[in-house]
Order: sequence, then C-alpha cells, then structure tokens
Amino acid sequence: MDFEIIKSEIRFKTARSSGGGGQHVNKVSTKVLLLWEVATTKGLAEKELALVTKRLASKINGEGELLVTSQETRSQAKNKRDAILKLEALLTKAIKVAKKRKPTPIPRAIVEKRLKNKQIRKEVKKNRQKFKF
Repeated sequence: MDFEIIKSEIRFKTARSSGGGGQHVNKVSTKVLLLWEVATTKGLAEKELALVTKRLASKINGEGELLVTSQETRSQAKNKRDAILKLEALLTKAIKVAKKRKPTPIPRAIVEKRLKNKQIRKEVKKNRQKFKF
C-alpha cells in the first residue's frame, strides 16, 4: 500500500517548547504542531483512509485533522522535518494490515503427556476406593 502526503493539506503551527533551554525557550517558538486534513485528503485510497480514521482516532481533532507535535530540537525547521517524519511513520503503521495467524497443531508429545497424566490421576483415584470382596 502506497500513500502520498500532499503538502497543501498540511498546516503548521508553532508554540513555545516546554523543558530546559534557558532564555532561548522563553522567547522563541520552536515547538511545531503539524495539522493534516484526514477527511479531505487525496493521497489515500478509501480503504487506507478508513484504516487511518479508525486506528488514529485519538489523534484526530473535531475538525478532522490529525495532530502531530515535535519539540525535540531547538530548531523550528528541524522540528518541522521531524513532525513530517512522525506523520509518515504513523500513517505507515496505521495502514499496515497484520498477517492472519495460522494456528499450529498441538505437538504429539504434549498430547501423550496429557493422556499419561490422566492415566496417573485415574490410578490415584482408583486406589482411594474401598476394597470390595
């Protein structure tokens, strides 16, 4: 499955980052909020769109935008690149369909062990009974 992120569908907002950084963090908006319009995107097929909407519902706001944040570095440009990479990773993970599990047969040794234990329990219970003449 191949998808395309159309740059016109992406909006960026900036904010002040939390954490250390001294005076720099107090006066520069380096945190990047990436907003991507999920419902109106033309980069996903219908099946992919349904998977993304379902699996990333907690990250989609009321306006139908997927929200991704990045505040790893002190550079706004690097945080924008990081946010785009995070978006790509999220979409790749959400679109990936898991392989169906193929159940394996129960090994013969396990079956034999279970039957042997049943026989032992049978003998134990038989020996508890009163002897009849």
